[in-house]
Amino acid sequence: MMLNIYGNTLYEWAVALCAILIINTCFYYGKNIVVKKFQALGNQTSIYINTLLAGIISSTQNLLIFLISLCIGLNFLTLPTTLNKILSHLIFASLLLQIGLWVDKAIRCCVEEYQQRQRTTNPASLGITSPARFILRMLLWVIITLFIFENFGFNITTLVASLGIGGIAVALAVQSILGDLLASLSIVLDKPFAVGDFIVIKDAMGTVEYIGLKTTRLRSLSGEQIIFSNANLLKERINNYKVMYERRVVFNINVTYQTKKDHVKAIPEIIKNIILSKEHVKFDRAHFKEFSASALNFEAVYYVTLDDYNIYMDIQQAINLEILDCFQKNNIDFAYPTQTLYLIDKAA
Repeated sequence: MMLNIYGNTLYEWAVALCAILIINTCFYYGKNIVVKKFQALGNQTSIYINTLLAGIISSTQNLLIFLISLCIGLNFLTLPTTLNKILSHLIFASLLLQIGLWVDKAIRCCVEEYQQRQRTTNPASLGITSPARFILRMLLWVIITLFIFENFGFNITTLVASLGIGGIAVALAVQSILGDLLASLSIVLDKPFAVGDFIVIKDAMGTVEYIGLKTTRLRSLSGEQIIFSNANLLKERINNYKVMYERRVVFNINVTYQTKKDHVKAIPEIIKNIILSKEHVKFDRAHFKEFSASALNFEAVYYVTLDDYNIYMDIQQAINLEILDCFQKNNIDFAYPTQTLYLIDKAA
């Protein structure tokens, strides 16, 4: 009498096992061959779709391959209805998970490709990629999860309603994180600054290096990274020097009270001529401003038409050196805080 296991002979079990192994091996090696083929095509041509398909196919999980092989192999057997139903649910859930992994990989690959292209042409647009990627992936896995629950017999309508009630409690528990997330979206949509901008917040300054879901990171002039919470960052006043089209410069010069009247009258014109001799500047004004406690004060204003800080400093340095040279030639003395003490001889 031939031995039966769950109503199937040993021969039938052997045939099913061989079918599972053969199909699983074919799928496994077939996947690797296809991936290598697309990778080779991606390296030989500039068509990004080959690299994208290689990445998507490589994300195929061995578990799914095995379950497909198992499903096909078990068709050679006669199994109880309950067991068939359980296997069908497991295979469908695994297929949904694999679809989620494929789409998730496609989202990540597309975002990375977009970042690569925009990094050289439009780095300011990079700030939107992280929040967009997070939202798309979150929606994807929420949908996949709901389909899996429905596959196992759960009522999605009731589940969504319960999630809505629970979501309020979760939102209250993670309101700081949600605040940073909303602040991140505000930065991306309103664009007070972008990656590559030089900004100043209170006593911190640096170039925006990264805009994430929770934090924004600056690279300071001294080299260290400064990290701000997005929600706290938007509460502060932000000075964005990247979008500055010109720089207004105000500087003061103080000369002694012993300066001759002709020299005092000539100083504004001297400063004006020196400023006008420089490139990338617009002269505004130069005036004898006031009498201070120990000096005659002059104020000059001009505009640098470029936003580069180093260029501004080079121009200001050149102006200062020419003023110093001109004053020395005309025997005009710079003032510094002094006091004159008068002594009265009452006995005289």
